[in-house]
Amino acid sequence: MRWRILLLMMVFVALAQFNRYTIMVAGTEQLIREDYISETKMGLVYSAFLLLYTLFMMPGGWFIDRFGPRAAWLELGFGSVVFVALTGLTGRLWTDPVALWVALLVVRALLGAVNAPLHPTGARLVSNWIPPSGASTANGLVIGAAGAGIALAPVLFGPLIDRFGWPDAFQITAAVTLVVTLLWALWGRDKPPGTTELRPARRARSLTPGQFVLLLKNRSLLYLTASYALVGYFEYLFFWWAKYYFENKLALPKETGRLYTTILNLAIVPGMVLGGWFSDRALSRLGLRRGLAFIPIYGLLLSSLAVILGLLAPTPKTILVCFAVAMAAVGASEGSFWTTAVYIGGSRGGTAAGILNTGGNAGGLLAPVLTPVISAALGWQVGFGMAAVVCLGGAGLWLYIDPAERLEQEED
Repeated sequence: MRWRILLLMMVFVALAQFNRYTIMVAGTEQLIREDYISETKMGLVYSAFLLLYTLFMMPGGWFIDRFGPRAAWLELGFGSVVFVALTGLTGRLWTDPVALWVALLVVRALLGAVNAPLHPTGARLVSNWIPPSGASTANGLVIGAAGAGIALAPVLFGPLIDRFGWPDAFQITAAVTLVVTLLWALWGRDKPPGTTELRPARRARSLTPGQFVLLLKNRSLLYLTASYALVGYFEYLFFWWAKYYFENKLALPKETGRLYTTILNLAIVPGMVLGGWFSDRALSRLGLRRGLAFIPIYGLLLSSLAVILGLLAPTPKTILVCFAVAMAAVGASEGSFWTTAVYIGGSRGGTAAGILNTGGNAGGLLAPVLTPVISAALGWQVGFGMAAVVCLGGAGLWLYIDPAERLEQEED
């Protein structure tokens, strides 16, 4: 049953991320190209999702601890059905570019709000279902599934746009989301049946202001969150603008741009899975602090180097290879981030994961907006070169993170 739940978690997370990035495909292939919306305005649409997604992250973490991860994902699934369908409906109701842009801002922002519990819930479910010795590997699989959902958006949603148009393509994905949500309603559980409660029921029912303040004052959780904010900037820069960069700045054909974007985003998946597995091995050999820090530090340093080499590469294929290595290396760090956050949070692991993801998306929401602004002023190479800078900063912050600084210890 653990494997069935883990597989269902992977499908759920992959589809949620797919729904997030389908707007990027529609924007690159139709909305920007047909002069409906400028690059900068489309970046605001992308960040509208991320803004409310970030603002609702800590309330989402409280919701997980209060009502359980199964309920959190039911809210997310049914909410996604509504707002993904409404995304397509905007294209039917508004043809004026300004009205369409405003409608997309509102709908995508609300989609971001209902998606806030996605990854904290996944981390909490892994903590509940998977033994500690395999937690980083399981987190890597779940986050890797998210990367697969992102990677498949261009090659699956693009042909749907070609055949049905972008408004109807969103209606189709909303229907698929409804099916997966119903499966989660049928099979999803908070914890394995017949086991004792893995998170104390009474304490998880009410989060006191003092406990929340302790989490916000936890030095290691703050450094962890800051590091993840820089990782978020890196990932969202590539997720939102790589396709546009390939097709409009490197002048690649649309089909090639779809393929390159899929390969690039898919590269993060094996990095996440292998990084989680290696993190578990490092944890057993090096101890708690060095074991959890080993993969993120070296992965982020490798990613920074690969980005620089990619910017200096002479051909699109070489650029793709270097950027793919950078994505895989960053992905390798993901499992350690989530495992460490839940460990630090203890019985408040959902809230701690929510704080972590708030930071990740606070950094991430800047990338869709700042990248075209920086690139317009200094060139797209400089815009993408920011990825190397933030990776260096993210690696350095891990030197100050001690997972042993847990909430329960501070409460004692």
